[in-house]
Amino acid sequence: MTPPPGRREQRKAETRQVISDVATGLIIERGFEAVSMSDIAEAAGVSRKTVFNYFASKEDLVFDRDEEARALLREGMAERSSMTPLAAFQSLLCSLLHSGHPLLRINAGAAAFWATVADSPVLIAHARRLQAQLTDDLAQLMATAAGRPPQDAEARLGAAMLLASVVAAYEKGLASHALGEDPREAMLQLMVRGATGVLVALAGTPYTDPGARP
Repeated sequence: MTPPPGRREQRKAETRQVISDVATGLIIERGFEAVSMSDIAEAAGVSRKTVFNYFASKEDLVFDRDEEARALLREGMAERSSMTPLAAFQSLLCSLLHSGHPLLRINAGAAAFWATVADSPVLIAHARRLQAQLTDDLAQLMATAAGRPPQDAEARLGAAMLLASVVAAYEKGLASHALGEDPREAMLQLMVRGATGVLVALAGTPYTDPGARP
């Protein structure tokens, strides 16, 4: 469990969040390419250097929760180490979905955010890189839990299928939200279908079968 931050770290985290929130608002309003780092600094009431102290690029300002997502994945899988990797990932997703965690929550703000991303080739490419990083992380976590080498091909297959199903489920959730429907039900259905595909693809392996674990 991560220890609580000290006062200095808390102030830094708050400043970082303010900058990110301001940047996201400007970019949703004007478009990614139309907003500069100087615009963001001025709107946030900080210097341009301060913005760069917290964020290496404008893309990082938009996708400011990637490290949180990676940590959540690591901690969530570790907390469920008694389960098979597939069951652990399913359990983590269900917990995040039903608790309304911001990373999976769909509302008007999330819809506006992803519409902005869809309008920017730069942000689309960045989102795909983040998905690839999470897929690599999940594959290594699955392999370690199963007692397999970090680059195990079956772990990579399972992780790729699972992350792809999450992305598809989120897209389905956005479509449901646009129709005035509850996005969680649509998301859950696709996540279950994705997990079922992994169950078939990795049948008889320690990723899906408790009896096959070392």
